[in-house]
Amino acid sequence: QVQLVESGGGSVQAGGSLRLSCAASVYADSTYCLAWFRQAPGKEREGVATIGSPDHTSYADSVKGRFTISRDNAKNIDLQMNSLKPEDTATYYCAATYSGMCGVSYGMDFWGKGTLVTISS
Repeated sequence: QVQLVESGGGSVQAGGSLRLSCAASVYADSTYCLAWFRQAPGKEREGVATIGSPDHTSYADSVKGRFTISRDNAKNIDLQMNSLKPEDTATYYCAATYSGMCGVSYGMDFWGKGTLVTISS
């Protein structure tokens, strides 16, 4: 079983920055993918960024150049979010899969409880 715990959500004005963190209990000697997804009110959940093992990354077009996913050790990932827009407002979820398929369009098997990010205009 994989446990994922997000932190770092909050409220900022448009143009500001936030950094999300995810503590993941994954098997470090396995091939796994860690990811950030988000779900805005009334919308479907969407992939934001993924990082595989080794550290191949992928991003949704809507966040390219503004968001950066990184790994600070084998089990924890961060999402640096810059130039935030009101449309980035959502609950952000950390997710993981051992499936070998890693990208914002692929499904995940394990989910955190989410952290709310609110961007005001």
